[in-house]
Amino acid sequence: MPLHSLDLPGIHKLASGKVREIFNIGEHLLLVATDRISAFDCILPDPIPYKGAVLTSLSAFWFSRFDFVPNHIIATDLKDFPAELQPFADQLRHRSMIVKKAQPLPVECVVRGYLAGSGWKEYQASQSICGIKLPAGLQQAEQLPETIFTPATKAMDGHDQNISFDECRRIIGDDLAEKVRELSIRIYEEGRSAAARDGIIIADTKFEFGLYNNELILIDECLTPDSSRFWPANDHKLGISPPSFDKQFVRDYLETLDWDKNPPAPSLPEEIIRKTSEKYLEAYARLTGEIKTIAVAFRDQSTNS
Repeated sequence: MPLHSLDLPGIHKLASGKVREIFNIGEHLLLVATDRISAFDCILPDPIPYKGAVLTSLSAFWFSRFDFVPNHIIATDLKDFPAELQPFADQLRHRSMIVKKAQPLPVECVVRGYLAGSGWKEYQASQSICGIKLPAGLQQAEQLPETIFTPATKAMDGHDQNISFDECRRIIGDDLAEKVRELSIRIYEEGRSAAARDGIIIADTKFEFGLYNNELILIDECLTPDSSRFWPANDHKLGISPPSFDKQFVRDYLETLDWDKNPPAPSLPEEIIRKTSEKYLEAYARLTGEIKTIAVAFRDQSTNS
């Protein structure tokens, strides 16, 4: 059954994010990716089957590839979880990870390689994105001349706010700003190259970093359909918003509604829920090379456990 929320009796829940439940387990944190989906900074009422499992499994896959940047993972396999979590194995399986207690940086590290989304809208208005001037005549969904770093932060209302790199430096300091920009671009470009071999274009993405024992580490998630814009390469055409393997599919549906993008969010039709789940699963299967779909693998493992 899709998981919309989770409480673990006897385990202290610190917070519920848009997708993840965060529990304090002493030295470390337990992150549980639910099947919740958000759009326009609103949590939708309908969960997307297997979404949390895709986010956790795909993040673990990417974290393991980028050995040039330390990350927050302690354990992703249930057998390595502490004894107090074992009674909750069925709820935690495939969607949970134990992580270091890092102090998150107060900026989100957005990297763009293609002209899409809010970047396309800003380019049309000013021929720039977050103060970065771009050449004239670029089209929607066109690859940028070079990868750009466009940080963001959150306002009091919870919405992401694009900021300049100078503002990023003011918030976290020159050294950290330079480091996260360099690492973000490198992670994105290496991930984009790997995904291209699987027929997926990673148009843009968002990373979060934190400090752990004064060391900069990658936290949260990494190159997932929630944090990134995934396009099928064979459907990529200039001048249009390509179909996607991510929650842009849900955003596009919501744009057809008479909704002001403020809570409460509308319910999703069953067809949109099913197709969104299929898109997340296909992205995982393509990128990781899994022969069986993640859904079948999870059902098999759950049955045998």
